[in-house]
Amino acid sequence: MRNAYREFLDLIPARPLQVGDVTAVVEGVATVAMPGGGVLQARGDVQAGQRVFVRDGVIEGPAPSLPYVEGEA
Repeated sequence: MRNAYREFLDLIPARPLQVGDVTAVVEGVATVAMPGGGVLQARGDVQAGQRVFVRDGVIEGPAPSLPYVEGEA
């Protein structure tokens, strides 16, 4: 039997894993500058200047310092 609610949830995309550079940290909340120019706030134990992985407003860990390349399909 098909589950209509499960099928609906499958239509919603998963939370993306993003990468950015920490520009400031105040009381455990980091300001993260994204490569495309955006800025977001995320919770986590980091220091300014680190490159981090962010998902859904939480810092998941350090990210490697690789050059940013953007492509279009």
